[in-house]
Amino acid sequence: MDKLSWTHYQCILAVLMVVTGSFNTLSVKYADKQVVAGQDGVPRHFNHPFMQSSFMFLGEMLCFIIFKIAYCYYCRKDDGSVDNNVLTKGSRNFNAFILFIPAMCDMLATSIMYVGLNMTYASSFQMLRGAVIVFTGILSMGFLNRTFGGREWTGIVFVMIGLALVGLSDMMIKKDDDTSLNSILTGDLLIICAQVITAVQMVIEEKFIAGQDIPALQAVGWEGIFGFIGICLVMIPLNFIYAPPPFADNSRGTLEATADAFVQIGNSGRLLMAIVGIAFSIAFFNFAGISVTKEISATTRMILDSIRTIVIWAFSLIFGWQDFHYLQLIGFAILLIGMCCYNNVVIPQLAKKCLLYLMRKRRAPDEERIVNIAADDIQESI
Repeated sequence: MDKLSWTHYQCILAVLMVVTGSFNTLSVKYADKQVVAGQDGVPRHFNHPFMQSSFMFLGEMLCFIIFKIAYCYYCRKDDGSVDNNVLTKGSRNFNAFILFIPAMCDMLATSIMYVGLNMTYASSFQMLRGAVIVFTGILSMGFLNRTFGGREWTGIVFVMIGLALVGLSDMMIKKDDDTSLNSILTGDLLIICAQVITAVQMVIEEKFIAGQDIPALQAVGWEGIFGFIGICLVMIPLNFIYAPPPFADNSRGTLEATADAFVQIGNSGRLLMAIVGIAFSIAFFNFAGISVTKEISATTRMILDSIRTIVIWAFSLIFGWQDFHYLQLIGFAILLIGMCCYNNVVIPQLAKKCLLYLMRKRRAPDEERIVNIAADDIQESI
């Protein structure tokens, strides 16, 4: 990756990011799979993506509490450790509202993705999130005045091909009795559409936040506060908007039924465990992700996110949440190649080495022929 050797802290961050990120997606899907009685006593799947989004932001808010505890602790020590400790070091005095717009983007994108995840497979959910590269690239050219070369465009093309193959594999994977093809394709499209909002978030963060050395826990905490307040306000009208399945499958028949969600959680210990897992895993995952970007690089974060996709895919197959299809493997491989090309990792370097090797191999016979001709000329002159 970026460094020949990592510190123990960087290794812990990398493992923490992969483990908690994988656990978070699997927890959300596990909650979706639970069939529990709601307010009307009828057993249904836990179809409450907006509530799940609120639990995610609640988990991010925990980071703010942890930051405040750590900050007060190291301030009381009065030995300068508050400015050196990994949890609190950085620029702590900033306008928190610079994180408001990214938090709103995160709120919308996460809610839409959770709606999509409820309709499709967990592995596809993770793979299709790679579409963010395409939209981020387009927006970066328009708003960050960034110019792309052949490597970036090659990466984007590979990503688009990989996404198409992943979508095609979803159509061909053997489906459960209660899962329709239209539902799966709708879920896939919702996840891809959500990446447009995620791309907007990334561009805004790069333009206005990247230069500020904000402590990771504090940044995640503020985004959690804004996101939680925002999703709670959004859920109020959603409780009164009626929609057909699979968009709404609860006792009220509305896009969200908050009271019904709490009744289902209270009726199932497994569902409660999944919700707790969502909250705590996202807190650790976001802290680890931001810390990896600061301590190592954004490229390393992308590679670790790809490893997370493999873990989620493997567990989905083990749990029987989906069947294996070779097209999904090919699609993921092409998607990974595209992401590596775009981020200038491994693939471009291998391509250059192969090109140099072929050029040397082609040049060798010509050089040998020139030497032989020269030797013959010398022999004739003698």
